[in-house]
Amino acid sequence: MKKVKIGDVCDILNGFAFKSDKYVEKGIRIIRIANVQKGFIEDNVPTFYPMDSTGLEKYMLKEDDLLMSLTGNVGRVALLQKEMLPAALNQRVACLRLKTDRITKGFLFHILNSDFFEQQCVLASNGVAQKNMSTEWLKDYEIPLYSIQEQMKIADILDKTKRIIVAKNNELRALNELIKARFVEMFGDCNNLISMEDVCSIITDGTHQPPKFKESGIPFILVSNLSNNTITYNTEKYISEETYSALYKRTPIEIGDLLLSTVGSYGHPAVVTEDTRFLFQRHIAYLKPKREIVNSFYLHSALLAPDGQRQIEEKIKGIAQKTLNLSEIRKIMIPVPEIEEQNEFADFVKRIDKSKVNYYYKNRKDGFPPLLLIYSVTTIINLSDY
Repeated sequence: MKKVKIGDVCDILNGFAFKSDKYVEKGIRIIRIANVQKGFIEDNVPTFYPMDSTGLEKYMLKEDDLLMSLTGNVGRVALLQKEMLPAALNQRVACLRLKTDRITKGFLFHILNSDFFEQQCVLASNGVAQKNMSTEWLKDYEIPLYSIQEQMKIADILDKTKRIIVAKNNELRALNELIKARFVEMFGDCNNLISMEDVCSIITDGTHQPPKFKESGIPFILVSNLSNNTITYNTEKYISEETYSALYKRTPIEIGDLLLSTVGSYGHPAVVTEDTRFLFQRHIAYLKPKREIVNSFYLHSALLAPDGQRQIEEKIKGIAQKTLNLSEIRKIMIPVPEIEEQNEFADFVKRIDKSKVNYYYKNRKDGFPPLLLIYSVTTIINLSDY
């Protein structure tokens, strides 16, 4: 099988360090690391730069540009949709543009969107707590080179599968939008604003010293485990009972507590809903709500609401590595209605979540395996790992 270096078929563009104090309500959309998910662009809380900004010409994006995350969850790729234009490339996001007709964009996208390629990116990245991938490594990375006819056939099969996945994900996304709409409907006029410091008894972060990891044991959660604003416990890092006992007292996690990502893909909250023992890295904040003041699910939605996300963006520090400091989290102001209203909203959220679970199992019954499994199987295979 012939192979070719990515740098020989693509120009690789780097992004610009946009300044958060210049963000505006409308203008040029900024595509950040957090927007680049596996196979799609997620931009529920868009960030914009002034339309009259100068010197951004080489960072402006085009329809169907292939984008890739270089920090945090490295190796995620997505194509930019037309409706997101005008848009510009933020730092630590790469843009790959074809410079030859030897390879099709559809085939390249599916190659780079495979689990195998993402794993290679992780292995090639520097950093322990925060992965950073080099564009020089990316340029030298070799991919298989089939005939154009074979590339088109492979891409067509995977495109059809992806359309099924997108349709199902859109239905699930509509349920999430229903929660957001309900939140605004119930609490949009609430003027009782209280700081996070006053609604939480604990605001801290995970261990600052990476523990000694084991092949099995108690899960050690990373930012990548806060997926779709929920906690996933599938991880490659585990700790021993002894390590857990030594570190647990700093973060006495209980059902109803919240985690919040603070570095890389920052600003994603998740409620602890399972009685599962785990610990987590320093790039995750730990929030213990005062239950007599605020409901956990209400607080989760308040942080995801447009005003909550706006405050998070305004409080981000750093250029090369965007960070949400604990001191800034404590200053976030959230509307706090009567606890009875919050509980009513939380019951609504739980009904929606139950609908998602029922939807998942209905799809399995109707012949749809889990969506991630569909895509993993179809990446032909990961092309036999090249």
